[in-house]
Amino acid sequence: MEKTNNYTRFRIPAADEQGKRLYIETYGCQMNVNDSEVVAAIMQQAGFTITGEMAEADVIFVNTCSVRDNAEQRVWGRLAIFRLLKQQRPGLVVGVLGCMAERLKEALLENGTVDIVAGPDAYRALPKLVREAESGQRGINTLLSHEETYADISPVRMDRNGVTAFVSIMRGCNNVCAYCVVPYTRGAERSRPSRTIIREVQTLFKNGYREVTLLGQNVNSYCWKEAGAPDSETVTFARLLEMVALLDPSLRVRFSTSHPKDMHNDVLYTMAMYPNICNHIHLPVQSGSNRMLEKMNRGYSRERYLERIAKIREIIPECSLSTDLIAGFCGETDDDHAQTLSLMRVAGYDAAFMFQYSERPNTKAARHFADDVPEGVKNQRLNEIIALQNRLSLESNRRDVQKTFTVLAEGDSKRSEAFLFGRTSHNKVVVFPKAGHKAGDYVSVRITECSSATLIGVEDAKTVYPPSRGKPVLF
Repeated sequence: MEKTNNYTRFRIPAADEQGKRLYIETYGCQMNVNDSEVVAAIMQQAGFTITGEMAEADVIFVNTCSVRDNAEQRVWGRLAIFRLLKQQRPGLVVGVLGCMAERLKEALLENGTVDIVAGPDAYRALPKLVREAESGQRGINTLLSHEETYADISPVRMDRNGVTAFVSIMRGCNNVCAYCVVPYTRGAERSRPSRTIIREVQTLFKNGYREVTLLGQNVNSYCWKEAGAPDSETVTFARLLEMVALLDPSLRVRFSTSHPKDMHNDVLYTMAMYPNICNHIHLPVQSGSNRMLEKMNRGYSRERYLERIAKIREIIPECSLSTDLIAGFCGETDDDHAQTLSLMRVAGYDAAFMFQYSERPNTKAARHFADDVPEGVKNQRLNEIIALQNRLSLESNRRDVQKTFTVLAEGDSKRSEAFLFGRTSHNKVVVFPKAGHKAGDYVSVRITECSSATLIGVEDAKTVYPPSRGKPVLF
């Protein structure tokens, strides 16, 4: 898996030189990356070969994101390039998948470049839609489902390191945040059967993967019960975490994303109980102002959010925290912005994803609120948020200097093949000398220096991992 500034491009060896070739580009979140792996599996079963070279593809799929306008604009730019390719190769089929397909189906078909439009719940229909496109018909399927989870599909793992993998545990979302298009593009929330999740993780571990990230729009609301089973056998998210952690102590377990209103103590106690569940929680806050939180329909107050932060610190003292922040939501005042900055200081985030508000059509905010914060003000507030977070991240990383962490090596450093990079349990990136190690190894690393984004260290041979049981130093 190769990441660029704009998209994720998948590269795997060709399996069938005689089959039609499919090229996939992926924009947006980890859920979209996992969806592209599901698409690849479906298309391979239909006889297609996945290629990393756009120039040799018979079919191009773009898996899209609609959460922010700039993601959509990048896709429109790519479609202009695909139009030129189609002029050179008239038989080329172009498909737009995912959230943007669900939201803009008519506009995409009118574009003149797109042959297939398929929403997030229509991937099983893609081979049929390709055949229709090859016969001259444009294919569209954007029906949302209340049941589809692709639970029986084994995703084609197209990452390059073979160490970390995403595992989708649920689809859709029931939280109608005022700014968000996800409920409209991905449909209602539904959980995947727990047995299929465990089976997928077991297969990944058997194939050499050493870390999985359990994915959902709101993993805390995961809930599965087999038909006819008693209520006592209901699998909550805390129970699912435990089931995955118990598969093997050398398998690291992460999860994303958590909604603050549903982050209950049972998940925290489960994290504290099992050392291979990573000490990191991504807890999006969006704003520090109660007025803005109510307007965003977030379902919690500033005080409730900070109470959750305090409980995390109490139960998992070494836990790192990251968040999402929006600058310039509808009606945001200087005081609202100041409250966001003050909450950041209290929470002491280790990292954050920070954005200017961009109005998304058909959301509650677009229907009922004016996007009235000037662009210049949005930009200024975002820059202040970024500057503060850079200071907080640097302070956090400086506290780690001279500490020893267990790092799961993920691959060669971008700057030098003599160094590896990996992550701590706290989701911090560490660069260290290779010294005979390889991707997939656990390495005890003493941190010697840092920047706001990266820890740099050397191997500490005194600490050995993984143990048969028990928690390693600061793991």
